[in-house]
Amino acid sequence: MGCASCASNGNGSPRGCKSNGTCGTDSCNKLTVFDWLGNMEIPSVKTPFTAVEVRFKNSRKGFFTLPKGLSVSVGDPVITYIDNGYDLGLVTLTGELVRFQMKKKKVAEGSEEVSKILRKANQQEIDKWHFLRDKEPQIQKRARELAIGLGLEMKLSDVEFQGDGKKATFYYTAESRVDFRQLIKDMAQAFSIRIEMRQIGLRQEASRLGGIGSCGRELCCSTWLTDYRSVSTSAARYQQLSLNPLKLAGQCGKLKCCLNYELDAYRSALKPFPKAELKLQTEKGVAVLQKMDIFKEQLWYAYKGEWMNWHMLSLKTVQEIIYKNKNSEKVISLEEFTTEVTAIEIEKSSVVFENVVGQDSLNRFDRPKRPKSKRRKKHKPNRGQNNA
Repeated sequence: MGCASCASNGNGSPRGCKSNGTCGTDSCNKLTVFDWLGNMEIPSVKTPFTAVEVRFKNSRKGFFTLPKGLSVSVGDPVITYIDNGYDLGLVTLTGELVRFQMKKKKVAEGSEEVSKILRKANQQEIDKWHFLRDKEPQIQKRARELAIGLGLEMKLSDVEFQGDGKKATFYYTAESRVDFRQLIKDMAQAFSIRIEMRQIGLRQEASRLGGIGSCGRELCCSTWLTDYRSVSTSAARYQQLSLNPLKLAGQCGKLKCCLNYELDAYRSALKPFPKAELKLQTEKGVAVLQKMDIFKEQLWYAYKGEWMNWHMLSLKTVQEIIYKNKNSEKVISLEEFTTEVTAIEIEKSSVVFENVVGQDSLNRFDRPKRPKSKRRKKHKPNRGQNNA
């Protein structure tokens, strides 16, 4: 699975990070990109694209140009040029697909956002990079203590060291503007490095840190989602979901982004349905909508005063009753239109949903104790005694 997405060699072994072909399962990084152009040969007339995509810590990525004569593969650690130093990252994408990614991110070729790669990282630089990564949790803990000591209402969620170790970027979230000038002075004195504070949103924080959602899968924002669209409670109402904030909120504390995934399908499916405020007029009484199944096109109505007795009607039947009500006509009752359930269906449902709780004894697997035998075993004489 992972060989095709990890720029494999001709013999099928993965190049770059040597992860044995597991990059396609998101074991190496966040926001992985499947290179669907990796197995296609470039026409001889066209020159290869010289820019590559490089990932740094968590979900931070950037586009960089390759120097002449340097060939890299997915997973290679490279040294990138930045102001007043260098940084170290891993190549995540090469070839023509980088051009598509740059157009998607609206990054122009040759712009200031596209820096350059200096060279491949040597072992000494890689060891230093690992040392700085191991040092980050301790630095983050100390920085939080300094922020609490100054009484700042902010949350330091992540720390990222530069590849050369001369600078550290602190990512934080805050509900209002924070004056952290004194905090920067204290951290610069405590850590002896240049400090940069960068405020991020709650969704960006969840994207950087990652996690497991209520569905059991990794968070969408940390694996593939980069476009954070606004989500409103109307999306939950369209999908007939209960407005429980504990169930609708994600790990970032905001409404889950997945509420928008099927919203268009629900909106198109709801077009032929009547409004919930519309009541059905019958000679027996007025019926009020209680529940609807959108994709099965079923609606449940109940008479006023008989709220416990629901009548299931099809969408077509409800539309016919509404049409008659508009023409000042009333049907006799909803019972004549109610969907009938056959005895076979009732028998099947009773078998499937049979309640067996309490029918079996709790100690049915316990073994009864055997009564001890009162007979004493006779000791057989030894062979030596008999021979004597």
